[in-house]
Amino acid sequence: MLKRFISYYKPHKKLFYIDMFFAFLISIFDLIFPLFTRTMINDIIPEGKMRLLIIWTIIMSILFVLRYISTYIVAYYGHVLGVKIEHDMRKDLFSHLQTLPFSYYDNTKTGHIMSRMINDLRDITELAHHGPEDLFISAVMLIGSFIVLMTIEWRLTLILFAFIPVMVYFAISKRKRMEESFRKVRVKIADVNSQLENSISGIRVSKSFTNEDFEIEKFNYGNMEFANARKGSYKVMAEFVSGVGILSNFLNLLVISLGGYFVYKKIIDFGDLFAYTLYVNFFMQPIRRLTEFTQQLQDGMTGFERFVEVMDIESDIVDSPDAIDITNMEGKIVFNNVSFSYNNGEDVVLSNLNLSIEPGKTVALVGPSGAGKTTLCHLVPRFYEIKEGSIEIDGVDIRDIKLKSLRKNIGLVQQEVFLFTGTIKDNILYGNPSASDEAIIDSAKKARIHEFITTLPDGYNTYIR
Repeated sequence: MLKRFISYYKPHKKLFYIDMFFAFLISIFDLIFPLFTRTMINDIIPEGKMRLLIIWTIIMSILFVLRYISTYIVAYYGHVLGVKIEHDMRKDLFSHLQTLPFSYYDNTKTGHIMSRMINDLRDITELAHHGPEDLFISAVMLIGSFIVLMTIEWRLTLILFAFIPVMVYFAISKRKRMEESFRKVRVKIADVNSQLENSISGIRVSKSFTNEDFEIEKFNYGNMEFANARKGSYKVMAEFVSGVGILSNFLNLLVISLGGYFVYKKIIDFGDLFAYTLYVNFFMQPIRRLTEFTQQLQDGMTGFERFVEVMDIESDIVDSPDAIDITNMEGKIVFNNVSFSYNNGEDVVLSNLNLSIEPGKTVALVGPSGAGKTTLCHLVPRFYEIKEGSIEIDGVDIRDIKLKSLRKNIGLVQQEVFLFTGTIKDNILYGNPSASDEAIIDSAKKARIHEFITTLPDGYNTYIR
């Protein structure tokens, strides 16, 4: 899983290295400041070295400006990196969705797909940007602070680090609960999206049957389920954040108490204690940062897992190694002992069907709803894969024909008319983008909509929303 996530950084290595370099500079600038303060309190101010004070002030001012520039670069280019990775993932996901068969869409709600395309990938963007950056800065700050703390007072540092395993154990113990709660939130928001998409798509039907109250009740139930899941995730997160907070406070109290005792015993100077306290705060910053990062990690990785779930679905309808292109099709269609069922054999639709349709002939399929008329038509362009038997066009098994070639030679008028956003002309061109204006008008005339189109203010350029 992690390897697949990291692979999306490869096309943007340059941007990634720039982000990490300036994140490193920010950490170094932060580590320098307490050392400067310590020197000021212990040496420069007591000895009245005003000239040196001015020089140090100028140097630190320059460093602050450099830190500002570095922060800007990390904030801007880091987010650009995240957006680029999100773009690549969304492109891959959409392209993969185009390869999946009808059966996937029969069993998957549109709202769930939309949730994976939008909500999940948005959280992955934040993780892609802040994840490596937060981990890198935290590592530099932890190691750097530890080294400086050891040079100031090693005994106090060892006592301080004795408490770190307690914090680590606490964090690990909460991780699994957070992971489960955030995954539940993902599922519930997908359900809400699905319910919303379903209700809006069928709004005319619900109004016709005066079922608005029923739709509101259904939506409110799903919305409340999401709210409860969200509250549960916040409860677990609050336990984690407050727990880390109180442990951090006890560490600060320990440093001030023992540090004050060391100053009293003249083991360290007051400037050392002041610098030590600053470094302890710098040391705690990565822990707090990682605490905040935990929610981001859970959100992002849960989203990435859901992204991978779809990407790992393989279509059962693919070109065979020896598949051919077909040209000059006559159009003889033969069904040889064809059997087909939905849901892995649970819903049998066709059983040992034999049918021969000669080129140029018109055949009417008559039967009650659910008899399999539409299904039979969908089997010819291989929208579904038959379970037994074969379907041939001009004597060639359709499984031996390339999918694009097969479908390009079949004209299909769906029961439910769907118009894409764009002009009327764009929609007519959808099946053949290279068609001439004359061919477009000819198609419209055959469909008996040419006269209607010409009555519109913009004719074939009328925009459909």
